Amino acid sequence: MDLSRRSVVAGLMALSLPACMGGGVPMSAPAARQAPMRPQPNPEFDAWVAQFRGRATGAGIPSSVVTPALNGAGFLPDVIARDRRQAEFSRTLEDYITAIAVTDERIAGGRAALARHGSTLRAIESRYGVEAEVVAAVWGLESRYGTERGDIPVISALATLAFDGRRGAFFENQLLAALRILQRGDTSLANLRGSWAGAMGHTQFIPTTYQEYAVDFTGNGRRDIWAEDPTDALASAANYLSRMGWRQGQPWGVEVRLPEGFNTGLAGRGSTRAVSAWSGLGVRTMAGGSVGDHGPASLILPDGPRGPAFLVFRNFSVILRYNNSEFYAIGIGHLADRLRGGGPIRGNFQPDRFGLRLADRQEIQRLLTRAGFDTQGVDGVIGPNSQSAIRAYQQARGVEVTGQPSRGLLERLQRGA
Repeated sequence: MDLSRRSVVAGLMALSLPACMGGGVPMSAPAARQAPMRPQPNPEFDAWVAQFRGRATGAGIPSSVVTPALNGAGFLPDVIARDRRQAEFSRTLEDYITAIAVTDERIAGGRAALARHGSTLRAIESRYGVEAEVVAAVWGLESRYGTERGDIPVISALATLAFDGRRGAFFENQLLAALRILQRGDTSLANLRGSWAGAMGHTQFIPTTYQEYAVDFTGNGRRDIWAEDPTDALASAANYLSRMGWRQGQPWGVEVRLPEGFNTGLAGRGSTRAVSAWSGLGVRTMAGGSVGDHGPASLILPDGPRGPAFLVFRNFSVILRYNNSEFYAIGIGHLADRLRGGGPIRGNFQPDRFGLRLADRQEIQRLLTRAGFDTQGVDGVIGPNSQSAIRAYQQARGVEVTGQPSRGLLERLQRGA
């Protein structure tokens, strides 16, 4: 593991099956912020679907389910495009925590959700032993408290990815599981919608995880994670975390201060020690006190040796089973802490590979747009739109065309050059 910089994606390549795909969008950004996808004619896809029909019925799924589901399946080239480019994006820890996972907006939304659904969340906590704030944090990161659940037909998305073949066996298995959801009657074909990668509902379960861990908490006979009422989805997320080994009343981790000259080579999830051993090495809380003993702990430095440091416990590993990304697990844990009234991360976030902080990249975008080179937003992400704007600016100014941000570019824009 590279401790100096992490590329944050939705955990699709995790060795252990995650509960969700995070919509496949970089850093678990909400699934529904996607343009509508239009199916396109593709005779090879149609031939694949025809062959798959036999495999689906041979797996015991009745034709009454298979036929209408696959008759409505269309080839979605945009799904393949998203799958191909999802690993191209990377963010710093600062970006992920302050601009995505634990924004003021998401904290406020979480507190409102806790107030609105408090009795339900406490009942879920009582049954599954997963704190209401943790379940709310999962809900907040996965679908922005149910407001962005994804609107792509799951059967079409999974059929497209299975046909594409890059991870064909995996997605064919997800497609079979989605058909079994319809077979069981948990939802209708029209309601079976989600992200481009097939993650569904308020808590973005993939179909196989849904099969194994979704629950009918309302008692109406259906495990409905798609309904406006989030009860079943929230209980299903709690059930998953509980089954993965969540320990109620135990923290996910704690931000710590390292002594001067600390050997950062000791960091990493594989370096697990008793808290007393870390204390013997001079690791303290940010306030300078001793870390509470919550069992074996690992020291992680997700933003490099000069960035924030955390001692993480068993519950951190449980969150990783939901989405195998350190940034994601920190985001869930930290958001839950903030919903309880905790404070922000206090360590020094580090700049990106260009030597820029989030505010620097946002300033570049603002100044480019003001100069007539529209970046299509000011979010600090130097994606295709910002790169095109940078190239156009560099061409217009007669300087080397790189399409990349830099300290020099920022200074030139600030001078109005």
